[in-house]
Amino acid sequence: MASGRVSLEYYFSLLVKLGITAGIASVLARSSHFKAMLMRENRTLGQRFKLGLWFSIVYGGCVAARMLSRNYQAADLGLEGSLLAGLLGGYVTGLVSGILISLPAVILREAATGFREPLTLPLLAGIGLLGGVLRDLAPDPEEIWRFSPFVDLNLVRFFRETHNYQRTTFHLLAIAGILSAEFLRQMLGGVGRVFFLRPQHFAEPWTTLALYAATLLAVTIPLKIWNNTRNEKKLEEQARLLVEARLAALTSQINPHFLFNTLNSVSSLIRTDPNQARVMVVKLSKVLRRLLRQHDTFNTLRDELSFIEDYLAIEVVRFGDKLRFDKEAADDTLDMLVPSMLLQPLVENCIKHGLSSKVEGGTIRVRTERRGDRLHLLVEDDGVGIPESKLATLLDRGIGVSNVNERLKVLFGNQYRMWVESQPGQGTRVEIEVPELQPEAAAL
Repeated sequence: MASGRVSLEYYFSLLVKLGITAGIASVLARSSHFKAMLMRENRTLGQRFKLGLWFSIVYGGCVAARMLSRNYQAADLGLEGSLLAGLLGGYVTGLVSGILISLPAVILREAATGFREPLTLPLLAGIGLLGGVLRDLAPDPEEIWRFSPFVDLNLVRFFRETHNYQRTTFHLLAIAGILSAEFLRQMLGGVGRVFFLRPQHFAEPWTTLALYAATLLAVTIPLKIWNNTRNEKKLEEQARLLVEARLAALTSQINPHFLFNTLNSVSSLIRTDPNQARVMVVKLSKVLRRLLRQHDTFNTLRDELSFIEDYLAIEVVRFGDKLRFDKEAADDTLDMLVPSMLLQPLVENCIKHGLSSKVEGGTIRVRTERRGDRLHLLVEDDGVGIPESKLATLLDRGIGVSNVNERLKVLFGNQYRMWVESQPGQGTRVEIEVPELQPEAAAL
């Protein structure tokens, strides 16, 4: 009965050990700095030392907790931490972690026995190097994250997946390496002062099996938790890159469209008014220089309005006094951030579809206003207007208005409003309302 009770206590200690393992891995997964290091596969020497310090602080603390207390024997994860450091960081990280993790056992006196454990340093340093060896044996660094502790499944894969035997061979070697590390600890623990979990009485076969299985899982569980974190981070990064690519594609539709229309205006002036054509080319070069410097997704409203003035200076050359521009920008809106090239397609539409066919010309009005924590923009003309049959689908077709709407949708989701009002013969009004953006938010 006493032996059975001891075995149950031992099994409970192993379960506590796995619980602590999962808890530590989950806490580390919440650290942005640790996650950033996990995302790197190629690290500088300094980054390897930094990763080693992370493992040393966390897993060395586990060793210290065991040394200073009689009741936290299952907290000692020094071997597992050293092996993980080598697996994920290579030889330098594994060696540094192994040495530093062992220091509490070398320096402090164990509360239960009153002895120090000097053999822990060479043991954990060697285990860290073993992790580096296993890392080098991986056919691909991603295979470390896919590591499976199930021997039977790996054996089946070894004989079935003959085309990919390197993968299954690595998994089997990793299992053998982890089990060998635990075996070495048991051997040194039996002849020297090295800590290891063991029952007080003779170890039954099932108890020994549970011991090795716990060590195997204590290495696997953090890998799985951190791999989930890596996958989430990769998905976020892919989503960000997709948004950037989508925005770049939309912006690339605007610039050639604007350039094409402007060059048409220049070509119409070359024969009739060469001097004006030259003036227009100079103004065009100024606008294009601004476009070529346009690398940011967001600009201040002040810069966008300045760009509109330069753009309209080109169109005035063609239309003369028939084209008028009325700007009313509230002072408290000028430094607010807006998507770059937001207003130009709308102003271009006013000219092309609203005023170009109107004999007497007309006026384009741009107004800006702050409404609480939101920016309200208005672009309107007194041109020929839009037929009702086209107005209903205006946001989904064409390049100008639909392009702006699509960009706003990508950038703001459902946090923006854009609507168009028009009456034939009276003009068109486009209104946009977007949330106020802080500089640090726009930089993300």
